[in-house]
Amino acid sequence: MKATYEVARAAFRNEKSIDIAASPEQVWPWLAQMGFGRAGWYSWDLIDNLGRRSATELHPEWMVEQAGDRIPGGPIEFDTPILDAPRHLVIAFGPQRLARWATEFVLSYRLRPTATGCHLTAVATGRIDGPLGRLVARYLLGPGDAFMVGKQLRGIRSRSEAHA
Repeated sequence: MKATYEVARAAFRNEKSIDIAASPEQVWPWLAQMGFGRAGWYSWDLIDNLGRRSATELHPEWMVEQAGDRIPGGPIEFDTPILDAPRHLVIAFGPQRLARWATEFVLSYRLRPTATGCHLTAVATGRIDGPLGRLVARYLLGPGDAFMVGKQLRGIRSRSEAHA
């Protein structure tokens, strides 16, 4: 298995982690059911889920089951190049053209067991090519993603611990 899965020549890289008082097996379903029109992203719903509240219950019918499964992301769709339940999930978009710019975004989630549950780490990398694309990625997309993922990890923790 690839040690890391990140965007080459990324304009930004954000890494956030959180301890969760639940096993990787109890946290995994919350990751596996993410997506727009599914469980949401457990973050700021007004921003990343058009105001629809993220799920507070598990829905097996929404869960990705194998590498290559697709995850709806609103106007885009993510691929799952790595799915190693209950340890590692990678969702990726691109490289693809959005408007006139080539765009690529990868979000990698790793679960590591601990004595009290598990440690969840999320690493986001991304780039936008084209005029001003690198600046947009570095100064808008990067900080925005860091803001969203912090809330997302806390949302996953609260749901996982409530159902552990």
